[in-house]
Amino acid sequence: MSQPMNPAERRNSDIAKMAAGAIGIVFGDIGTSPLYAFRETFVGPHPLELDKLHILGVVSLIFWSMTLIVSIQYVSILMRADNKGQGGSLALVALLTRSVGRTKYGWLTVLLGVFATALFYGDSMITPAISVLSAVEGLTVVNDRLDPLVIPIALVLLVLLFFIQKRGTAKVGALFAPVMIVYFTVIATLGIIQIVNQPGILMALNPYYAFLFFQTDGMLAFLALGSVVLAVTGSEALYSDMGHFGPGPMRLSWFGFVMPCLLLNYFGQGAMIISLDSAGAAEAIQSPFFFMAQESMRLPLVILATFATFIASQAVISGAFSITHQAIQLGFIPRLTTQHTSEREAGQIYIPAINWALLVAVIILVLTFQNSSNLASAYGIAVTGAMLIDTALMGVLFIAVWKWKLWVAIPVLVVFFIVDGAYFAANLMKVPDGGWFPLLVGGVIFVLLTTWARGRKLMKSRMTEAALPLDVFAKSAHGSATRVAGTAIFMASSNKGVPSALLHNIKHNKVLHERVVVLTVSIDEVPYVEEEDRCSIEELGDGFFRVTLRYGFMEETDVVEAITRQDMCGGPFDMMKTSFFLSRQTLLSADNPGMAIWREKLFAWMMRNAATPMDFFRLPTNRVVELGSQMKI
Repeated sequence: MSQPMNPAERRNSDIAKMAAGAIGIVFGDIGTSPLYAFRETFVGPHPLELDKLHILGVVSLIFWSMTLIVSIQYVSILMRADNKGQGGSLALVALLTRSVGRTKYGWLTVLLGVFATALFYGDSMITPAISVLSAVEGLTVVNDRLDPLVIPIALVLLVLLFFIQKRGTAKVGALFAPVMIVYFTVIATLGIIQIVNQPGILMALNPYYAFLFFQTDGMLAFLALGSVVLAVTGSEALYSDMGHFGPGPMRLSWFGFVMPCLLLNYFGQGAMIISLDSAGAAEAIQSPFFFMAQESMRLPLVILATFATFIASQAVISGAFSITHQAIQLGFIPRLTTQHTSEREAGQIYIPAINWALLVAVIILVLTFQNSSNLASAYGIAVTGAMLIDTALMGVLFIAVWKWKLWVAIPVLVVFFIVDGAYFAANLMKVPDGGWFPLLVGGVIFVLLTTWARGRKLMKSRMTEAALPLDVFAKSAHGSATRVAGTAIFMASSNKGVPSALLHNIKHNKVLHERVVVLTVSIDEVPYVEEEDRCSIEELGDGFFRVTLRYGFMEETDVVEAITRQDMCGGPFDMMKTSFFLSRQTLLSADNPGMAIWREKLFAWMMRNAATPMDFFRLPTNRVVELGSQMKI
């Protein structure tokens, strides 16, 4: 009979399970980088000689980049900067805003975070395309006559990937961790075999060989950084996904398993190329990841790598849904239709508009760039841009939140600005070859996000200016309208003044319900709000109440569930005797507009295409009344 586990053993068991889960969900992006990162450094737009100096230099750069950027900057430092357990650029901005939001530089912090989010969307379009293409291209190593089938197979897999999103990933998600553990174990084993045959590759652990590379071929070494950085793509995703597993299990996964496996594979690729003659090296460098395996094992490796890239792409798509949800809640993106794909996991969501937009972009990328080498030219600039922004936000974090001494913070920041800045500068060289794509996508999305945020701010300002205080209205309405049985809930974007739907209702219908509730949903700059802090009620007399429901930016805004859970406002809510009144504004151009006319028109278009409050707040469809009004901003 087995002994029950004590609390310490149970905690360690839970951490181990979460660490294994993280391997399947979080590390797919960075885990599939060996498929193309080492290769692109030598055969990309700025090819290098296949000699010992350059191979040792590149492997050394990969090792120290992974150590500085992933292990130190993200895993060791930024994972300490959690917003109630959540990570990522938007969560970090929300955390920083509480400290610097009211200062004169607070707006700059928000803009940087928004631009990093915009760049993430560019990255999330390229990752599925380059990952799946690079895996399927392994078929040409098995048999070069299969080359015409690469793009059709990749497109079929990608279309399938996006079509299964609607069904959710709860069922197939259980397979992610075992598949990725097998994948990492296999690539580490392949690397060990090559390192044993050529142990001299371990000299690349010495940063001297990276410096020697720069000393010998300064310009080429600088340009090589544009491909070396592909080895650390996905580092931002580690920080963004921190809320799913927690920093402890993720650090255990990274330092205890993922990082050693990746480095063994990169060192193995370098060892293999060094051990070959010039003709063999020239052939193997076209796909060193697959050439490490014996010929009979290459097809199974292609299949395993395809599964791994499928999982990596799934993680990126889920990340795009999660980031979009955060941005909607924080007021940077219009309300979008969101479907829940799991009854047990609140975080498993599906946003159709984002899913289909990503699919169209991915198909265009595959058909335009044709192979993973061409796509690698577009890849990297979004990642390095986000890394550089994270470094800037890290500076605000050190000084404004953690209160580090300047003599400690500045040297640390200088190191990371030099490293991240060098990678970003090297990737700027890729702009003519495809780097323009993520910058274009990032720029367009940045305009959309800032236009929506600015438009909402102007709308709230105009509504507040013209608002009649609710307590004054409640007193003046007494006796001026017929009271009818039931409850009327008027949704209001601001907790000040009378919502326009209430004014229009009494103006045109000349009735008031016996219980009138003005309800505002407020999104706080924290991921979750404690249940006891969810609802605040202000009784104004004569059956009037002002209610505020508070949610975190990671939570779902289910209004009906929140108000029916508790007895408030003079009694429980009976949905069959409750009506929800919504205001729908039509925008008109003002004489002195608050933003450019083209941005006003863009904001109006975004408003027309946003999901209705009825859908977003999960209001019962047969209990909703919409009243329209016009507004100038």
